[in-house]
Amino acid sequence: MNIALIRQRYNPYGGAERFVERAMTALAARDVELTLLARDWSGMKGPGAGDGRHLIRCDPFYIGRVWRDWSFARAVCAAVKSQRFDLVQSHERISCCDVYRAGDGVHRQWLANRKRAAGVLQRIALTLNPYHWYTLAAEKRLFQSPRLRAVICNSNMVKEEVRRHFRLAEDKLHVIYNGVDLAAFHPQLRQIWRERKREELGIADAAMVYLFVGSGFRRKGLPQLLRALSGVRDAHLVVVGADKELPRLRRAAEQAKLSARVHFAGGQEDVKPWYGMADCFVLPSLYDPFPNAAMEAMACGLPLITTMQCGAAEFVESGVEGYVCRDALDVVELARCLNLAAAPGQALRMGAAARRKVEPYGLAGMAQQLTRLYSDLLRTESR
Repeated sequence: MNIALIRQRYNPYGGAERFVERAMTALAARDVELTLLARDWSGMKGPGAGDGRHLIRCDPFYIGRVWRDWSFARAVCAAVKSQRFDLVQSHERISCCDVYRAGDGVHRQWLANRKRAAGVLQRIALTLNPYHWYTLAAEKRLFQSPRLRAVICNSNMVKEEVRRHFRLAEDKLHVIYNGVDLAAFHPQLRQIWRERKREELGIADAAMVYLFVGSGFRRKGLPQLLRALSGVRDAHLVVVGADKELPRLRRAAEQAKLSARVHFAGGQEDVKPWYGMADCFVLPSLYDPFPNAAMEAMACGLPLITTMQCGAAEFVESGVEGYVCRDALDVVELARCLNLAAAPGQALRMGAAARRKVEPYGLAGMAQQLTRLYSDLLRTESR
């Protein structure tokens, strides 16, 4: 089976890229020939490397985000037309694919959520932004493409959004959750890293530590989390991620007199030590289809605090594996959830339940679901 995967650019801190890497490794182990079409992908071997994985670089000149996405789409579709693949799976909003993985969710829904949290001038700017116009049009072309045969949704939340906004048939929508490396991400990281990382940051072993991992601070709700932390006594927050909003949010933490309790660690290629030092993982997202970091944290035995606007909420029963806030903008509710998780022994109990929850979702299971879908599509095509 020869599968093409489309993803524009590698970001070592990006959840989507980590998903593609894990999927490629798992699928290659099942004798699936994989070709990645990308502008650049660090560490990938060139065509003919002999490991069943190849790279076709599509990197036309561009200036600005609209030209970047448009030129990449044109280059990729030209490359796909000149090659022979059994199936083409895109992780970008590009219409020349057979399978689309909606790992970035529905842009129309994200804009609606973002505008709800924005001021008047910000809403006007979002409405007039040419990049959003382009992305909305590309999204519509993708879901209306006669070539599109399947959409892989990484949560039921995304599935319902695609169906509601674009009226796709039920048999085209497939929920396949992100797989997690259960051996690499495990509760034993606590014994390895807790004392060492806390000592580096000057955090006492007995202190409650919440962890936030991700880029896109605004989308993932970090401003609300900083405000909510003011309502939690003595607890610390560690922020792992790179974002242009970092200087502004660092100033906000200083103004709220939280500097001693908020630690900005920057982007980290290896996040496992940070899971090991924390007590609870918090992702109060305005919109998040299903972040890999949530699965990783739960596999490491951390309870999850998130929102109904995050696909990972499907894995959490409040008070069992963590807590789910109804509204990402409700700082009071978020502070209440943070305080509930800080009750003696509660984080450990919920963390054990979180690990049990994700244990059926290893990489092998994800690869098996993907290959079954591919086989079904090819079998249907051959009839």
